[in-house]
Amino acid sequence: MHEGPLQGRRDPSLYRPNVGIALFSKRGHVFLGRRINAHGPFQWQMPQGGMDKGETPELAAMREMEEEIGVSPKLVEVLEESDDWLYYDFPSDLKSRLPGPYIGQRQKWFALRFTGSDSDVRLDLHTPEFDAWRWAELSEVPELIIHFKRPVYEAVVKAFDKWTDPV
Repeated sequence: MHEGPLQGRRDPSLYRPNVGIALFSKRGHVFLGRRINAHGPFQWQMPQGGMDKGETPELAAMREMEEEIGVSPKLVEVLEESDDWLYYDFPSDLKSRLPGPYIGQRQKWFALRFTGSDSDVRLDLHTPEFDAWRWAELSEVPELIIHFKRPVYEAVVKAFDKWTDPV
């Protein structure tokens, strides 16, 4: 039985602390990256990554954004941080291939406004995780996400829909 994205009866110690980034353009679209070596129709996602020991969620979000998509924290405005941690469980086939004790991830999500230009996005500054990127309507994102992350993305869409208006 799958639970929703909120903690519910989950033990937080079994979930890797993680951050997710909804990076909004001035037009109100959100950044999506296509995972390297992903197969099938669900290969797009927003930037996300693990928190280092002692790191705050906001610092982790800024670091992950710079590592994954090359965008400097100087080129974003923080709009909102999710109130709750959002959880997802790894499917058993994925869990069997992953090292470590975690059965899933718990994420703090950030809505950020991108103040730079498209040329400021650099997928190759660090070890690439994405091989392509694009701007998308926030409402269409859950359909593009792998099934086990979809409830989290649906919650993010609901929470951050207010940031989709052009500025």
